[in-house]
Amino acid sequence: MRPTGYAIKWRVRGLRCVCSASLIAGGAALLLLDASGCAKQRPAGGSSKLKPCRVEGVNEELLCGKLTVFENRQTRTGRTIDLNIVVLPAFDQKTKAEPLFDLAGGPGASSAQGAGFYAGPGKEYRRRHDVVCVDQRGTGKSNRLAIPREKTPQYYMSEMYPVEYVRAMRHALEQRADLTQYTTSIAMDDLDDVRAWLGYDRINLFGLSYGTRAALVYLRQHPEHVRSAILACVAPTDLKMPLHHSEAGARAADLLLGECEQDAACHAAFPQIRDDWKNALAQLEKQPARVEYSPPNKSASTTVEIQPGVFGEKIRTWMYERDKAARIPLIVHHAAGGDFAPFLKEAIAPSIPDFVADGMYLSVTCAEDVPFIDPAEAAKLAAGNPFGDYRVFQQTRACSMWPRGEIPSNFLEPVRSTAQVLIFSGNMDPITPPKYGEEVARHLPKSRHVIVPEAGHGVDGLADPGCIDRIAIEFLDKGDAKNLDVSCVEKMKPPPFATK
Repeated sequence: MRPTGYAIKWRVRGLRCVCSASLIAGGAALLLLDASGCAKQRPAGGSSKLKPCRVEGVNEELLCGKLTVFENRQTRTGRTIDLNIVVLPAFDQKTKAEPLFDLAGGPGASSAQGAGFYAGPGKEYRRRHDVVCVDQRGTGKSNRLAIPREKTPQYYMSEMYPVEYVRAMRHALEQRADLTQYTTSIAMDDLDDVRAWLGYDRINLFGLSYGTRAALVYLRQHPEHVRSAILACVAPTDLKMPLHHSEAGARAADLLLGECEQDAACHAAFPQIRDDWKNALAQLEKQPARVEYSPPNKSASTTVEIQPGVFGEKIRTWMYERDKAARIPLIVHHAAGGDFAPFLKEAIAPSIPDFVADGMYLSVTCAEDVPFIDPAEAAKLAAGNPFGDYRVFQQTRACSMWPRGEIPSNFLEPVRSTAQVLIFSGNMDPITPPKYGEEVARHLPKSRHVIVPEAGHGVDGLADPGCIDRIAIEFLDKGDAKNLDVSCVEKMKPPPFATK
């Protein structure tokens, strides 16, 4: 999901969300293979199609390739897309099991850019599994649907989808793409082509946020090729994103402020934190704030305007990560007193890359979500909600200017499967709370739903984030969601609240 929508990473994978993403992951390099070593570890059937390659941020030689598919899979004529593929070979080739296919979030994030996770902190996934990262059409190096934007300080305070930006983006992208051909259902048929091209029969899926929707769609369209699936931060096919963003955000904010009230240091520093939250929003609703911003690089200061919807959306997305959420009471308290310096320090971040392709985000959501939003229901959910209808308005307006792709008639129906499925949800998630994991699990009889009590939209900022990976790897090895040791999730504590 985009920074103000679906988040991307459940854990560090080369990119972490700015909502959870955005910092290049560290992690020590594992080993350096020469070309002959790579040749010994190529996927079945794919040995002549993949070549040794270097991926930015990875000190290990990986395998890369491109599979050309038609942009229009129905007519099979005209423009083509070269799907970018990165394979991280299993370390034990003799006992190698079915591969793990990584499905990135967004929609609009690059899976290949997350390869660094599997070459570093997540290397254990590769003990007996090849890991395959495919840039979904419209992302990464697979005809990325995005245009550059000038990042002035006010850019970070701008609307999600300014009208002129959407118009300019559509005009530019239509020169090289049919924007109706980038839906999830089409992309998952691409993914199955990649599976066959690489010579795999059955595969394991790992989807994060929007990637869970992609995994569910693949599971429905190609069930015979799925061994198991891991779904983290579940976005069902009928989510109607962003209809429930404000509802989920208000729930998460209530839990977060409640934790502050129960924390001695936080409560002492901000004894009226709920009043602060209400007052900050009320003041901005009455009149947007105009604040002087001084960049940390000592360049000339400038005045920026803070609109209430933008302020609320920033707060909601910061709840994706518990380390950022720990600063929210401080930011809100100062904002209630008219001091927006702590807010701007967090909000204006030139070092954060544009990891989501906005055009692909719109092509997906304008076909699969926004058309099914009932305005009356949206108004009811927004009434009295601190986050209001900001996201629904922004995306509805953008989609009114965007071509709408077609989706299968059964797209919104629950995905049913007897495959083994492991589901993770964060109890503090401000976009895909546990109820969505529960909803999906009802139609997956061989699933298990694990709720991480203190997690947001991912486990960034929690103690022992590797807990989730250990559970996932045990699941992959066993191929069964039962009898997993999930006790470590109770020990994944958040960082202390910032009070200064």
